Amino acid sequence: MNNLTVAAALLILAGFAYQVGLMRSRQVATGTVERMHSRPSYHGLLAVLRAAFPALGVYLLWRIFGQHAIESLVLGAIPAENVPADPLQQRALLQRIGNLASGFGLLGEAKPFEQAAAAHMRRLAVTGQAFVAALMATVAAFGVFWSWRHTTVQTRARNKVEKALQIGLIACSAVAIFTTVGIVLSMLGEAFRFFHLVNPLDFFFGTTWNPRFVHVGTEGQTGFGMLPLMAGTLLISVIAMLVAVPLGLMTAIYLSEYAAHQVRAVAKPVIEVLAGIPTIVYGFFALVTVGPFLSALGASVGLTIRATSALTAGLVMGIMIIPFISSLSDDIITQVPKAMRDGSLALGGTRSETVIRVVLPAALPGIVGAFLLAVSRAIGETMIVVLAAGNAPVLTANPFEAVSTVTVSIVNQLTGDADFASPQSLVAFALGLTLFAMTLVLNVIALVVVRKYREQYE
Repeated sequence: MNNLTVAAALLILAGFAYQVGLMRSRQVATGTVERMHSRPSYHGLLAVLRAAFPALGVYLLWRIFGQHAIESLVLGAIPAENVPADPLQQRALLQRIGNLASGFGLLGEAKPFEQAAAAHMRRLAVTGQAFVAALMATVAAFGVFWSWRHTTVQTRARNKVEKALQIGLIACSAVAIFTTVGIVLSMLGEAFRFFHLVNPLDFFFGTTWNPRFVHVGTEGQTGFGMLPLMAGTLLISVIAMLVAVPLGLMTAIYLSEYAAHQVRAVAKPVIEVLAGIPTIVYGFFALVTVGPFLSALGASVGLTIRATSALTAGLVMGIMIIPFISSLSDDIITQVPKAMRDGSLALGGTRSETVIRVVLPAALPGIVGAFLLAVSRAIGETMIVVLAAGNAPVLTANPFEAVSTVTVSIVNQLTGDADFASPQSLVAFALGLTLFAMTLVLNVIALVVVRKYREQYE
């Protein structure tokens, strides 16, 4: 009983239940002179909710708890002398038995008790699937029967369906909220473990980043200082914003105020294609094209510019962020009422004066919010800086030199065989928590600015 089969069965069941509810509501409406509270389509949807969704719930419960129940029964049926005491060894034994039951190959010869346990697991799986299928059919049949018997003129099917939809929307919203909370809690726990091993002052204010060769309890503990990483992150972000803000804003102004409709219809989608390019492609572009070009350009004017540097990463990141700023700014500018433009033009202002003195001030709060959101995007970028920044964790303000960022260091510390009991790996969670706090503050500031200073237009 795979997921595709269950999905097809549930779709067929939903269609059948809908037709039953539809037919029953019309039958009730034909046999009475009273007016039905809800339309027949709502009665059909209510039948679907009563039949298909409980059956789906049964299947989800089986998917969540069924395998664990089968493994517990199989483990209990194995002779006690063959069951290891270590939970990890028990898990390995169950994995071996599961592979044997599903027909996968085994390393070595299967023991007699393993073969017996595998056969028992197969029987339990077949029995469980049959039981779940029967239970799903029973629950669905009961739901259809309940809808058939209790469909009356006074049945508030529309209210019940809308209430169910509201609950579903709340559940979808809660998923995003709980996911964010889970991410924060997972980082908090590991970050606190790191701060038990490393002084937080050394982490937040240290100027040396060298975690690979530093051991807790030695004088090199200040090797976990994050200031070089933060300086590199901010340097690249500033360069990116110096590229993206003027180009993105000018693009938005042109598309919203000057471009013809035909030009806008073509140019806007083409510009937004930049937002759909994977960041790893931007990283390769920076490494292969932009970096060597900047290095050669610097050599021609007597400057030493490394191919992998903050300037290379910042320029390419700025290009990536252009459609982000231009799209948001364009949407904000176009929301400024046309009456304000017409009033400025009627008073003798030119189109450029209208844009500078009327449109931009009216849209400025939203534009500032777009800029702050773009800064958050730049700070959290990973793949471009991994390939183009040079990965040199030094405290420098020279954009022509290689630097490292917070995201690059997180990748480095969690790459390979990581021992999550050591500060060399736990520091990645402290960096991630710091980065999360930075982007959260910027997003909150952007929302506050937009809500406080935005204009309400009719």
